[in-house]
Parts: sequence; C-alpha cells; structure tokens
Amino acid sequence: MSDEDAAARKLFAGACDFVWGASAIAGLPLPGLPEVAFVGRSNAGKSSLINALTGRKALARVSHTPGRTREINFFALGGRLMLVDLPGYGFAEASKSLAAEWQRLIFAYLSGRANLKRVVLLIDARRGVMAIDRAVMELLDKAAVSYCLVLTKIDKLKRGEDTRAAVVAEAARHTAAYPEVFATSALKAKGLEALKVHLTALAEPRP
Repeated sequence: MSDEDAAARKLFAGACDFVWGASAIAGLPLPGLPEVAFVGRSNAGKSSLINALTGRKALARVSHTPGRTREINFFALGGRLMLVDLPGYGFAEASKSLAAEWQRLIFAYLSGRANLKRVVLLIDARRGVMAIDRAVMELLDKAAVSYCLVLTKIDKLKRGEDTRAAVVAEAARHTAAYPEVFATSALKAKGLEALKVHLTALAEPRP
C-alpha cells in the first residue's frame, strides 16, 4: 500500500460529523476547512457515496424520493476536510432545465466559496452525461470552479456496458473539469479508494 493510500484510508476512517445545514446563502457557515462539494442529479447517489466513503450507513440521509434534500449539509472529516452534500437538481418537471431555486442557491455557493477546493459531480453510470449535467458543467466552467466527474452505480451496468469512455471524452471538452473520471459503486464499495486519495490531497495537512 502506498503512502497516499494509507493516508487516505486513515482520513476517511476517522471521525466525520454533521456540523451545519443551510437552506439559504445567508445561513452558510463561515469558511474554514477546505471544502469538497458533492452535486448531481436527484438520486444520482450523492448521499450513498458520502456514506460509503466514510464507512457510515446514515451519515448523509439517503432518500428514494427525488428532490428530497433541500439543504446544503456540511460534514467535518477528521478536522481536515469538509464534505458538503448539495441538493440534487433535475427532478420532476424541472428535469430538462435547471430549477431556478437550485440555480440561485447552489450557484451562489459554488461561485462564491473561497475555500471550495473541488466539486464532485456525480453521473449515474447507466445514463451517462445528460443535458442537465452538461448545463451544470458549463456553469462551473464559467465560474472557474474545479470539478471532477464521478460515475456512480457501476454495479448496475449490464454486462459489457461501459459509459466511462464517453464521460471521459465529455470531461475533455470542459475547461474546469479534472481529466480523470472516477468509476464507483457505493453498494459494492468499488472505486472508492482512488477517489479517497484524490480528495485527501485537498485536505488540510496533518498536524
């Protein structure tokens, strides 16, 4: 095991606690630790991925009802990194365009948070990058907010089905997208170690 792998495992195995919830920009906590924000279409698996990364079952609330998460939730990881669970986008009748409420709240956070180090943009592996995801990527490009694409639910792909190449090609077309695409399954704990290493590099140095 490399030093990077060991450091990532240690960080994500440590304490991780909910510290703040905000439903409006005025309610955001003061910037402190480096932040990594998880965002994606409703039911793309944000909460499941956060739970899997931290080895918890219910740290972030998992809902089968699209659009259920309406707050920006902050989780402090090992006193070195803040994991931020953002409300999903593209649910119900708003699936073909960014909902105005989501755009105001989330884009204000994404474009104005000085300590935001990376946005983790989740893409359901079964569906690939959809128009609504591309719209969010363009907003992040415009705001010069660095983000990486993470495929979720790869365990649910049919045999021989692979959407990763198309997602990598899509990332290459965007100025703020990190070139590496991570393929994960929260249910089967696949692909989590590489993502942990990537995120650990953004954390505060160990004391």
